[in-house]
Amino acid sequence: MKTQSSATAVPAIAVTASRGRNLGTLQAALGVVAFSLTFPATAWGLEGFGPWSLTAVRSVLAALIAGGALLALRVPLPARRHWPGLAVVAAGVVVGFPLLTTLALQTSTTAHAAVVVGLLPLTTALFSALRVGSRPSRTFWAAALAGACAVAAFTVQQSGGALSSADLCLFGALLVCAAGYTEGGRLARVMPGWQVIGWALTLCLPLSAPAAAVALALEPAHLTAHSVAGLLWVAAGSQFLGLVLWYRGMAAVGIPKASQLQLAQPLLTLVWSVLLLGERLTPAAPLTAAAVLVCIAVTQRARG
Repeated sequence: MKTQSSATAVPAIAVTASRGRNLGTLQAALGVVAFSLTFPATAWGLEGFGPWSLTAVRSVLAALIAGGALLALRVPLPARRHWPGLAVVAAGVVVGFPLLTTLALQTSTTAHAAVVVGLLPLTTALFSALRVGSRPSRTFWAAALAGACAVAAFTVQQSGGALSSADLCLFGALLVCAAGYTEGGRLARVMPGWQVIGWALTLCLPLSAPAAAVALALEPAHLTAHSVAGLLWVAAGSQFLGLVLWYRGMAAVGIPKASQLQLAQPLLTLVWSVLLLGERLTPAAPLTAAAVLVCIAVTQRARG
């Protein structure tokens, strides 16, 4: 009887694990959809806010949402050993990436800025290999590199192929965001994903609140429907909800595989840029989309 019970339990465990991976993939994909709206929403926000005030106010609003949830649920403070990792998440995805991309979007189109996201999956996988010790297969790396090249080529072509003064900000954002994603994905294995970003946002509140007050004094806001909608999305959608889903997905399927789902993000961003900002796409968009989907499928099925 014991042998039969053990044999029956193995398939059940496998099914549960498979469902967990599928749910994790879905959560990470929904996070990518939320992130894909970040650049268009930021462009809207810049219609009424300066770059510094938009970054600081979005951080404050997101921290209030996260802090309220942590207080309401009486979540205990993280262990001391987790605070350095939370500081990396805060520096990368709460402060660094939003600020650097907002500064870049003052002079860059959303199409050009999307090149950062096109290279982010590969950079995150590299950070994961160095920090967490993940070892994906050669097939994974080949597909990841091919997808990154396809997206980079498309977004650079879409923006006219010219480098701008915003590129340093964009490449800096790429590095700090990859570090924040990697550290957040590692922490999400030992605490719920929403608590990872929640504590990172709360950690920044003593700095972001006075920064928002100073920035608003130096960059007076001009509230419009677009600027308010953009601010609310980057605060609640991109900065909190999207990262909650993203970290939960990363914890379930692993940092390297989840990161490759972001290959679709620049293409989604370009679609939103057409619908919301009136920007134009080239005929290469559907071809690039098909190539990226193939690369994503390969990375999700690759060993490791």
